[in-house]
Amino acid sequence: MPQPAPGASAYRASLPAIWSALIAVYLIWGSTYLAIRYAVETTPPFLMAGVRFVISGGFLYLLRRFAGDHRPKAVEWRSAAIIGAFLLVGGNGSVAWAEQFVTSSLTALLVATVPLWMVLLDGFRPGGHRPGPMAGAGILIGFGGVVLLIGSATADADTMNLVGGAVLVVASVSWAMGSIYGKSANLPQSQLLGTGMQMLAGGAALLLVSLGFGEWGSFELAAVSRRSALALVYLTVIGSIAFVAYVWLLRVAPTPLVATYAYVNPLVAVLLGYFLAREPMTTRTLLAATLIIGSVVLVSTPQKR
Repeated sequence: MPQPAPGASAYRASLPAIWSALIAVYLIWGSTYLAIRYAVETTPPFLMAGVRFVISGGFLYLLRRFAGDHRPKAVEWRSAAIIGAFLLVGGNGSVAWAEQFVTSSLTALLVATVPLWMVLLDGFRPGGHRPGPMAGAGILIGFGGVVLLIGSATADADTMNLVGGAVLVVASVSWAMGSIYGKSANLPQSQLLGTGMQMLAGGAALLLVSLGFGEWGSFELAAVSRRSALALVYLTVIGSIAFVAYVWLLRVAPTPLVATYAYVNPLVAVLLGYFLAREPMTTRTLLAATLIIGSVVLVSTPQKR
């Protein structure tokens, strides 16, 4: 998921409105992992993701253009395309592909390491901030949880596929790289317009990837189950609503409060996977969840202060 932008330090809206939006982000984004798993049961992963983001991005883009936002410049489209490639193709597209083999709960836990990768990568880039002792300890603890999860591939092939786990690590790194690049990228002042552009560019790239993987030729509309179709509608419509709520929160609520989604979403995903999809919840999974979520808290704490 996108990382909070720095800046918000005071409440600029009513607390009931803020908490309503925050709960929507918690529940909806936490549930998207299970929705993706249902969607890829009978729908090709890259094609599904591409259709989802082209529709959502096209709607946001047209909405903001009709609202009076200026036509984006070529350099802004280039930045949006780069961010879309990292976030939506390398990040979300890889997640959709991996969820053919990996449970939604373990997917959410591995994706929860994005803040760890962001801190680590930011420390290596020119002019970046190197992590302090607490953040460094958090990174080590979090990656220990990742090793624990991926190691379970050899113990229980039905729960964790080794290749799928490795792809999810790549997806997390890609999302972190896109988030870091997006901090200084040349984008429109309107966050929603920029988001729509990223979705459009990333969705178009996903459709090309889908074509390259031969998904278009093998896809049969009649083979799509009702559950997969409903999951795609949920991701396209409800998932976009959560993103709008998130963007609004960045403007009106303190960043540390908004950032709590990073360690609440995995908990929501694990619980939904267990109760709705009957996904296994082993002692190893619970231990890894504790390590990863605890590490995100450690990494986030120095930045909040």
